[in-house]
Amino acid sequence: MYTASPPHPLGSGPGLDADADLIDLSVIIVNYNVREFLEQALRSVERACADLSVEIFVVDNNSADSSTSMVRSRFPRVHLIANTANTGFSKANNQAIRLARGRFLLILNPDTIVQEDTLSTMVRFMERHPDAGALGCKILNPDGTFAPESRRAFPTPSVAFYRLIGLSKLFPKSPVFARYNLSYIPNTETSEVDALSGSCMMVRRAALLFSREHAERLSQEQPGFSFDDLEHLNGSAGAGLLDEDFFMYGEDLDWCYRIQKAGWKIYYTPETQIIHYKGESTKKGELRYVQLFYGAMLLFTEKHFQSGYSWLIRPLLHVGIFIRAAAQVLINGYRRYRWPIVDAVVIYLLMLLAGILRFSSLDIAMPPLFLTVVIPIYVLSTVAGTAAAGGYRGSGHTRIRPIVVGNVLGIMTLATAAVFLPSIAFSRLVVLIAFSASLAFGFLMRVVLRVRRHLMRDGFHRAILVGGAGEANRLERTLISHPNPPCKLVGYVSLDDEPPRPAERMVPYLGALRHIRDFIRLQQIDAVVFASNGISNRVVFAQIQELRDLDIEFKILSESGKHIIGHSTVDDLSYPTRVTADYTLGRRRSQLGRRLFEVPVALIGITLHPLIVLCSDTWEQSRWFRGLRRRTRQFPAVLNGSRSLVGYRVNEPIAIPTEWNLKPGVFTITETLATDDPDDHEINRAYWFYVRHQCATLDLDIILHTIKKKLQR
Repeated sequence: MYTASPPHPLGSGPGLDADADLIDLSVIIVNYNVREFLEQALRSVERACADLSVEIFVVDNNSADSSTSMVRSRFPRVHLIANTANTGFSKANNQAIRLARGRFLLILNPDTIVQEDTLSTMVRFMERHPDAGALGCKILNPDGTFAPESRRAFPTPSVAFYRLIGLSKLFPKSPVFARYNLSYIPNTETSEVDALSGSCMMVRRAALLFSREHAERLSQEQPGFSFDDLEHLNGSAGAGLLDEDFFMYGEDLDWCYRIQKAGWKIYYTPETQIIHYKGESTKKGELRYVQLFYGAMLLFTEKHFQSGYSWLIRPLLHVGIFIRAAAQVLINGYRRYRWPIVDAVVIYLLMLLAGILRFSSLDIAMPPLFLTVVIPIYVLSTVAGTAAAGGYRGSGHTRIRPIVVGNVLGIMTLATAAVFLPSIAFSRLVVLIAFSASLAFGFLMRVVLRVRRHLMRDGFHRAILVGGAGEANRLERTLISHPNPPCKLVGYVSLDDEPPRPAERMVPYLGALRHIRDFIRLQQIDAVVFASNGISNRVVFAQIQELRDLDIEFKILSESGKHIIGHSTVDDLSYPTRVTADYTLGRRRSQLGRRLFEVPVALIGITLHPLIVLCSDTWEQSRWFRGLRRRTRQFPAVLNGSRSLVGYRVNEPIAIPTEWNLKPGVFTITETLATDDPDDHEINRAYWFYVRHQCATLDLDIILHTIKKKLQR
């Protein structure tokens, strides 16, 4: 039973009130900017509430993604605590624990999905094991593999040392070296462990109030007393609340340590399982993650192990943690800054080459100021301008506009510097040559990266849906009217052998779920999408584990059908609202930005036009080349501004408003749609998507998608 009664405010003890009427379970979720994952988690928890009295708390740490409004509108029975600041994981959980009325408390991450039997299975386990203070279950990665953080040992100096130097990975079956993740114990075996993951941890309410010895003494003195009878708050020696000195990470280890210190046991059970998408609230590639994670390790060590080890061991452990943190910072720095480093090195070499050629032709030595002032100024200002324009954020390294902005800023900065330092204005020709070469290199490199992404099928393109015909048809209609769809739906499989009625069939029906492995192989599938409507999480989990050896991605289609949720991405399929559309029109793409992309591409197309004409007359696939020739023939119109590279079709059945600021296109927005005969709604939706997201990168995607689509016919 999913209760909607108001929570009882707590005022005594370590945040728990004995007078409150207890229910079975309080589920507590702390959220921070993961709205789509949170919605999916809440749906799964609602499904798992059968046969239990459950209350759900969501504590939002000042998210900026409308998470709170989503919870209020879609989950009115959830107790929402909306903080006005990010208070941290421990403090936010404590806010809900103080209000919770459950005999058991489940701390759950928002980027998780629980199985339908998870809550009942864990509650039954705690009832069968009255000595259990906390319980964790099997945690699966999104690809179906076992997550080693499901159960852990405390990071004592020896355990931490073996982990820091890598011996735990070299000897995963060694009880000595692999103790941290207990990898020598089969993950199918119920076991007593030191610590659990805070992503899914069930805690006995009584363990926070009483030591186990105190509870047992009370049960002997008073017949009928149970570990969950909270009539006696005085003399409490339980674990208490989470330590709020831990902002994020480490608080689960500390809590488990204190629960054990109070005499309770920590258990791991493989009887049920969850999926954890891991770190969506704090990406592990960020420096902040390193600071929080390794800072938590130091805090835990200083809090619990300082007095138990010699003066020599403690500093060695600190040094080991700092070395590991420094290595992580270097790795993250390489991943984050490799593209600006590549740009800086290439621009430097291009300027140096231009200088060598120019000054050698004049038979003069290269001025020292050229190496020490001119080149550094241009390189730094170009990279800084590219970064400021978003060229290195997310997938920004494939965008064209930022590199154009960066190079323009570079030459403007150099020109300004020459006004104040006339001594560096000795070779304008060298700078112009280097500027042209740098701009051409940046443009071509990003085009190559975009082409490579299409050719290598980066991301998932061919997908099958597991679910009913209605969900498959709904997803297909959405993808058909999407100008940049995240996947192509090849077909769907049902849970049983009964084929759908012909009238329901819009997407090809492949067969029953028991043959899904064969369908993946025969259809060359990149991803499996599970429909939230009509399919249980138990089936989803079972299939993910069954297929985890295949090189595919697993995605979930939300119940609303507006999002496809994956490991590190959430694809938005929604149609823009009027408010969004008005906002988009208020920030239209600048004409200069459009021309900076279109003119170089048009010049390249005009240069290649004679070769395309020749191929169209001699090549076997001359039909494709003839189509390409018709497009390159229109590129002079792009140069004079009468056409756009990407725009609307002249005979489009809908009226194109002037405020959209679109022109007839050599490549049209609706050409990328999956259907050759879209209706007015699908056409409108495609244009609205383009208006919302128009940029050089989207234009290039549409061009490449159209060329690839025509080539495959």
